[in-house]
Amino acid sequence: METTSLYSYFLAHPIISTDTRNIQAQSLFFALKGDTFNGNAFAAEALEKGASYVVIDEAQYQADDRFLLVPDVLTALQDLARHHRSQLQIPVIGITGTNGKTTTKELIHSVLSQQFETYATRGNLNNHIGVPLSILSIRPQTEMAIIEMGANHVGEIAFLCGIAQPTHGLITNVGKAHLEGFGSFEGVKQAKGELYDYLASRQGTLFLQSDNPFLRGMAATRQIDQVVTYGFSPDNQLTGQLIEASPLLEVRWAENGDQASHTVHTQLTGSYNTENVLAAICIGRFFGLSPEKINRGISGYAPANNRSQLTKTSNNTVIRDYYNANASSMAAALENLRVLKTDNKVIILGDMFELGNESYEEHGKVVAEACSLNASRVLFVGRAFAQHRRTGAEFYDTTEEASEALRKQPVQGALVLLKASRGMAFEKLVELL
Repeated sequence: METTSLYSYFLAHPIISTDTRNIQAQSLFFALKGDTFNGNAFAAEALEKGASYVVIDEAQYQADDRFLLVPDVLTALQDLARHHRSQLQIPVIGITGTNGKTTTKELIHSVLSQQFETYATRGNLNNHIGVPLSILSIRPQTEMAIIEMGANHVGEIAFLCGIAQPTHGLITNVGKAHLEGFGSFEGVKQAKGELYDYLASRQGTLFLQSDNPFLRGMAATRQIDQVVTYGFSPDNQLTGQLIEASPLLEVRWAENGDQASHTVHTQLTGSYNTENVLAAICIGRFFGLSPEKINRGISGYAPANNRSQLTKTSNNTVIRDYYNANASSMAAALENLRVLKTDNKVIILGDMFELGNESYEEHGKVVAEACSLNASRVLFVGRAFAQHRRTGAEFYDTTEEASEALRKQPVQGALVLLKASRGMAFEKLVELL
């Protein structure tokens, strides 16, 4: 079946399902395959549960005309999204970066929603399946879209840009993450820079944190039609500074040449989030929002996804930042903890995944940095950290072992940083704090 023919089915049934456990009525079910499952085998079940049509790529499962046969289901999904995007005449803001993608996306969404009907990537559906699903979730009434794009190898951002076709974009930062796939930090810069390449080729608009030397250098090598800058130095079109972080952020900002400044109180912790706040403010001003609407959008965003999320328990104040971790985000989290004013700090860190050949060195750096903060207690969890055992800190091979240690010696009255890669399952530790 050709993409244009499949698109007519989509227009009549503009809800996409990929999992029979949560089929929506009158949806199109795409029978995707994985390492351990074949969606074609669940196509009939999807129809029984309410899907109107199913898209399959194995003819033996085609029982009637509700089974739409294509050469490859994943390719069909991606092509359908690409075609749908080509029908949309709206600004699409593409976001990538090593750290801060999701928080920045949510802040921008909260700001732009003050004035426009805005769609943003749900959760972190930012890969070769998630981006097509996000594009296909954009409805006719949508006035703006914000699409998050992730990558763990060179070429992936370029591919996702071909689907999302961003008119505007930004890279939050570049750092050491997914080094197994990228090979090196230079590989990270090359991969993330594919967004700049796309904007340059399509006369797009770039929002640039120009105080970041890596981003500034990457932008300078491309001929991008329009560059709007934000950051901390007065040369930027939008400048800001962190006023308070104890632990929630208060940020002052102003436009270049404007004598008036504005102050916004956020529900975010982590001084590293200041740049993400400024990015959202910059984009809000670019699209004509008033300072009042922008500040309302920023202050109204409350993180609830274990990214820089502050939780007060009956015993402690916990910074829950264990959705993901890499060398760059770990360093930023520790630096933030260094400047926070409190007498009782407890640090609990878990292994960082996908660092490849640099894993040993980067885990060693984190151990040294964390142990230099004069915290009341420092716990390292995971076998990568265990290779750097030293006195003055606690080391546990597993999260279960760390849980047992916290039961035997509870933490009381502390500001606790919980940071680890998602696979370390640090959510198990919150109930013990």
